[in-house]
Amino acid sequence: MNIGERKRSYTLFARESFKLIKFKGKRSVGVVQNTTLEHDIYLFHEGNLRYSYRLLGAHSETRDGVQGIRFAVWAPNAEQVSVVGMFNEWDGRENPMERINENGIWMAFIPGLEKGTMYKYEILTSHGHLRLKSDPYAFSSELRPDTASVVYPLDDYEWKDDEWMKDRKARNPYESPMSIYELHLGSWKYIEPEVYYNYREYAEMVIPYVKDLGYTHIELLPLTEHPFDRSWGYQATGYYSVTSRYGTPDDFKYFVDQCHKHGIGVILDWVPGHFCKDEHGLRRFDGEALYEYENPSKAEKTQWGTLTFDFAREEVQSFLISNAIYWLNEYHLDGLRVDAVASMLYLDFGKNDGEWELNEYGGRENLEAVSFIKKMNEAVFDESPDVLMMAEESTSWPLVSSPTYIGGLGFNYKWNMGWMNDMLKYMEMDPIHRKHHHNLITFSLFYAFSENFVLPISHDEVVHGKKSLLNKMPGDYWQKFANLRAFLAYMYAHPGKKLMFMGGEFGQFDEWKDLEDLDWELMDYDSHASILDYTKQLHQLYRDMPALWELDHKEEGFMWIDPHNYDQSIISFARNSRTSNDQLIVVCNFTPEVYHDYKVGVPKHGSYKEIFSSDAEHFGGSGQMNGLPLEAAASPWQGQDHHITMTIPPLGVSFLKRTSVSKEENHEK
Repeated sequence: MNIGERKRSYTLFARESFKLIKFKGKRSVGVVQNTTLEHDIYLFHEGNLRYSYRLLGAHSETRDGVQGIRFAVWAPNAEQVSVVGMFNEWDGRENPMERINENGIWMAFIPGLEKGTMYKYEILTSHGHLRLKSDPYAFSSELRPDTASVVYPLDDYEWKDDEWMKDRKARNPYESPMSIYELHLGSWKYIEPEVYYNYREYAEMVIPYVKDLGYTHIELLPLTEHPFDRSWGYQATGYYSVTSRYGTPDDFKYFVDQCHKHGIGVILDWVPGHFCKDEHGLRRFDGEALYEYENPSKAEKTQWGTLTFDFAREEVQSFLISNAIYWLNEYHLDGLRVDAVASMLYLDFGKNDGEWELNEYGGRENLEAVSFIKKMNEAVFDESPDVLMMAEESTSWPLVSSPTYIGGLGFNYKWNMGWMNDMLKYMEMDPIHRKHHHNLITFSLFYAFSENFVLPISHDEVVHGKKSLLNKMPGDYWQKFANLRAFLAYMYAHPGKKLMFMGGEFGQFDEWKDLEDLDWELMDYDSHASILDYTKQLHQLYRDMPALWELDHKEEGFMWIDPHNYDQSIISFARNSRTSNDQLIVVCNFTPEVYHDYKVGVPKHGSYKEIFSSDAEHFGGSGQMNGLPLEAAASPWQGQDHHITMTIPPLGVSFLKRTSVSKEENHEK
């Protein structure tokens, strides 16, 4: 049958189908309109339906005592849409959908279908072409390379994290410790290449490991369904479908539930900036540009081979905003890390001259994307005020983590890419050259409180020839580990929340091998076992000391003592909490030289005890410690009223705390 005959057959068959009052076999039953449905449809087309996944997609329903599945899809440019699957031998003539409004929503109710039914939409375009498309709102998908959508109800799982969710509402993330373990499930540990554990099995392995190390959160690389393993989830086809590589939606809910049971928050990497071009996905969904811009200069992400969402289109806004709320609401996630925000904000991102067009005011900002981002964050925080919305934003765009009502983008956190770039550049240098680039370790404090920052060492920094974190470090074997310990200590002493990609916690030598799992056998070597223990002890220090997180985003939480000793590559500073007696003094030495009788200014008199040193022998260090309390001399130094004299370890960081308090201070306290 040619396309013309097929089209005429569709029309005749549809007319007969829509006359049905009762079902016959598994034919579609005509859609009944109601006030709630009409209101939701209105909001969807206005860009304001925050739960559009309840309107569109595949949902279990009972009509006149008959159980079945209601399907709904948005395809305004289609001539005809049908639901196809094994239940009708993938024949689009069997279950045509009814176009219920002029803006292109199609619906059908098919009796007898159940959970696990595989389906697609067969779309007849205005050009006479037939396309098979996965459901943009599908909650589950076939395991790649197959691409069908799968009927899966959202309400079967019984959550057991009420206490966590209640506590989360009362928690202030800005004044709490936050150390995030970023991982890609498939390459954290696998059964064999391309054969992975289930989400439930990962829960049993990952959670005890992360909890023992002291991380507060897990951040997962994107788990939206994606066709190509090596895209790591950043090029998705199923935005509402948790990837079937590791199990079902309920399996993933179990993973999150277990994280919450053990006191660990879960953040998902989320990608609203672009989507992949695979034929079964969103690209030219109904034969025309629908989810993407029609204008190629705005649509094409040439460096990634992907397409940009049309942020101006109201239905796309409903799709994306609902998607953010979906993951937070239906999966109880504690936050979203929003990928590649800069690629959304700028029309010329990744483009050469002539490949992009100025906005209406002659600028390079994508004004529609800016408006969408603000609208999205307003909606998310209106629905869930206690979640985290973290922007991976790599430019100097102002007020990223400020509320929209003062002109901000509305996120509550921003990744500090400047700190990351400066520190990795500095740490990769031979220590003999570091004194000429001293500003790289001090510059971040000029802007550290302009945003609510996360300090990220992510997957992007340990892949594509960039080397692992350990292998970035210069020097011999001992110096590599010493440099790594010093870097991590400075990171945890620096204002801002923390993020570390998997493998960094035990000093993986090879960069991230995304098709293999981590080199767990390194645990058998003392140096790597020591780094793992160091990570654990550093987290214990971090969580025990409010000065390291309580005032992370306020200037009064940090005080320079001496940022100027470039010649010896030594810096010293204080971290403060709300209680003055919790102040910590931090001294960092980024050279392999040992300094005895080194004077450090301190603000108060009394005794100072070294409570943590990255150079401790049990961490693999040289053991240049300050074992005895250091008595402060009443002699000004480095702008402070007192000073102590201490040993500065090689490639080491020392944390000191005042232990003696005067009677007057006790009285004040």
